[in-house]
Amino acid sequence: MKKLLLTGFEPFLDFSINPTQKIIRDLDGEMINGFRISGRVLSVDYEKSGDELLRHIEEVQPDAVLSLGLAADRHKITPERIAINCDESKERDNRGNTPSGKSIIENGPDGIFSTLPIKRIVDDLNTAGLPAEISNTAGTYLCNHVMYQGLYYFQQQETEIPCGFIHTPASHELAVEHRDLPSWSQADLTEAVKQVIGII
Repeated sequence: MKKLLLTGFEPFLDFSINPTQKIIRDLDGEMINGFRISGRVLSVDYEKSGDELLRHIEEVQPDAVLSLGLAADRHKITPERIAINCDESKERDNRGNTPSGKSIIENGPDGIFSTLPIKRIVDDLNTAGLPAEISNTAGTYLCNHVMYQGLYYFQQQETEIPCGFIHTPASHELAVEHRDLPSWSQADLTEAVKQVIGII
């Protein structure tokens, strides 16, 4: 039986809920596309999240890794093309850290490309009526940090395991709180992730 590690994040900044956390809870333990889903929620903490991801990889020994994060200003599902070796943000993590250009992995490559089939993911989601497009920047906040850590781990292991990151829009529930966010229903966000797993 194949295993897929699916990660999301806890709430952060002024977002009282994180729709990726809810997706993880909905899909943990499910069977999709021949994968048993192991869902894990990561800390929004530069000092902890990468280690948490690697610990989950070693525990689950997955055949694929799909990490999710909230991009509250986006209105489409956006698979990320590349992670860069940089932590930088004026926005604090949940422990108050605001790194200013620190390398994630000292002497690591400047960037590492996703090993997910991102073009096919986007094409299939759009065909299914779930708007999607490739993103060429995962930012320099925790989403990029986690994406880089996962890709670097498998690069060092010389293991060809699909691994990458997808940003989701806000849920309607979150948009009600913030008033001015583009949003999807939580059910459609979950369905989009299930569709992605069906493509990997």
